[in-house]
Amino acid sequence: MGRTLTVARKELLHILRDRRALVVMFLIPVVQLFLLGYAATTDIRHLRTAVLDADRTVQSRELVAAYRASNYFDIVATVGSEEELADLMDRGRVRAGLMIPAGFGADVAAGRQATIAVVIDGSDPNVANTVLAASQQVGLAHGLRLLERRVGAAAGTNPLEVRPRVWYNPQMRSANFMIPVLVAMILFLLTSMFTALSIVRERERGTIEQLMVTPIRPIEMVVGKIVPYVGVAFFDILEVLAIAVFWFRVPIHGSLLLLLALLALSMVTSLGIGIFVSSVANTQQEAMLLVWLTLLPSIFLSGFFFPIEAMPKALQAVSTIVPLRYMLVIIRGIILKGVGLEVLTEQVAALAVFGVGIMAVAAARFRKRLG
Repeated sequence: MGRTLTVARKELLHILRDRRALVVMFLIPVVQLFLLGYAATTDIRHLRTAVLDADRTVQSRELVAAYRASNYFDIVATVGSEEELADLMDRGRVRAGLMIPAGFGADVAAGRQATIAVVIDGSDPNVANTVLAASQQVGLAHGLRLLERRVGAAAGTNPLEVRPRVWYNPQMRSANFMIPVLVAMILFLLTSMFTALSIVRERERGTIEQLMVTPIRPIEMVVGKIVPYVGVAFFDILEVLAIAVFWFRVPIHGSLLLLLALLALSMVTSLGIGIFVSSVANTQQEAMLLVWLTLLPSIFLSGFFFPIEAMPKALQAVSTIVPLRYMLVIIRGIILKGVGLEVLTEQVAALAVFGVGIMAVAAARFRKRLG
């Protein structure tokens, strides 16, 4: 018992003296608690919605007001054509569209059944299912109000018929939503973690000094160690895509070459994170914990599981500095929506800025550590 207590005391002193390990140990539970407490919600409210009102009558404005008052839909744009609506949805500016055809007001005034369309972005089936039900509920409630105001209406006849349509993922299959996201997760986790572990392993074994006294330069050593993991990451990505297409029947609507090129761009960010972690960590276990410390906020704040629109405004602002958020938009846009580079310019620019910035900081920190 005495020897056991001595070892326990030594281990406790070791933990207390390792400030980085203390931060990781106590920060991860706190981060998880706050992220799960605020971000882990499936209640969809204030969904960004565009209106295509081809009728422009009092009746159509009343209908738009009813959808706005429901708190499910935030009317953020008014478009003049279906092409404009499709462009906004392709760019992710809106998640739903309310389409009111010409003659809507005349049908309501004449007591005929009027028809509208609610277009929903089905790339996230969790959001789409909620919006699908909400659109029908709002339309039904507004139709009942019109029925009450109509004189001599036939009993049980609803004057408004809502015909929702789901774009990009008409069957609202979860596989179509989750599997493309796994591509980003594999890329981020493999390149960042294994890059950090491979470099820290040399330091932990004391062989990094032997490498540095050889003619090889630091940049050559780093590149030589990360290239195999880049190849492994791309192999895994192609493997996942093949399984997704041939086994799970997930269609790839966009360009595969564009997808791989943009994944290579996003890899610069994850490689930079791995190099930076390797310059901070002293052991492989510490490097692994630090990588997971960066991965956990990325999972919760990128829209991986929970829609960003459902988060508090503060967390939505924080999510703008999460590179994985832009990776998911690119992957879902190309695979599910079939969009091209012209639609993804904001995400590509953000990843380029993140990649250059993180890689510059990581390289400077790594050279300083070697020095």
